[in-house]
Amino acid sequence: MSATDRRVREVFIELSDTLVDDFDIIEFLDRLAARCSELLGVSACGILLADHHGVLNLVAASTEQARLVELTQLQNSEGPCLDAFSTGHPVQHPDLREAQDRWPRFTAAAVGAGYLSVQALPMRLRDTVVGAVNLFSKSTGQLDADTITLGQALADAATIGIVHQRAMARQEIVTEQLQTALNSRVLIEQAKGFLTHSLSIDVDEAFVVLRSYARANNRRLTHVADDVVQGRLAMSALRSVTPG
Repeated sequence: MSATDRRVREVFIELSDTLVDDFDIIEFLDRLAARCSELLGVSACGILLADHHGVLNLVAASTEQARLVELTQLQNSEGPCLDAFSTGHPVQHPDLREAQDRWPRFTAAAVGAGYLSVQALPMRLRDTVVGAVNLFSKSTGQLDADTITLGQALADAATIGIVHQRAMARQEIVTEQLQTALNSRVLIEQAKGFLTHSLSIDVDEAFVVLRSYARANNRRLTHVADDVVQGRLAMSALRSVTPG
């Protein structure tokens, strides 16, 4: 295995490590931008990622010049990353000095920063596109097929990590919501038991009392139940409630 092959393998392992507890997506994408520049032989790399509204945002750039060019792209809603994101396909231009008609403001900013060619790669997983990677070169010409394939593989590996992390976050939210629901049910059952003893009523009546008091006072049922269990709610207030 050559040194280059070994380095590529190391980078893919690095990009697959998204299961750590302290995973930081910004640090992760900064690393991706640096590794793309290193392995693909381009001058700079910029990364745009869509938020939950589907709006692209600049999240990483390997150089300050690339960062400013990417901001110009977003501010003017034109450029190769936007095209790659909207179509889900790579976008390449071998000589940006001839791209004024296609992306006038982006081209002016890129050429002004010294970049003469660009390759944009979608960050995609099957039909899901989460962002795009921009590869800037200070020389004209197209990237060769092997370089583009490697670049797309890096973008895809990062996308898998991001999608997986988002899925884990959603699962954690669902799990938290379920646990909250279970905790609420336990609390309500405790409050019902407390009321059956304190008010000498049966369990069904106890629930009616809890629910009626919550509705009458525009409060959550679980909050009322908690007040009952913690002794913060006087029994006299509950006795006055008319079940309904």
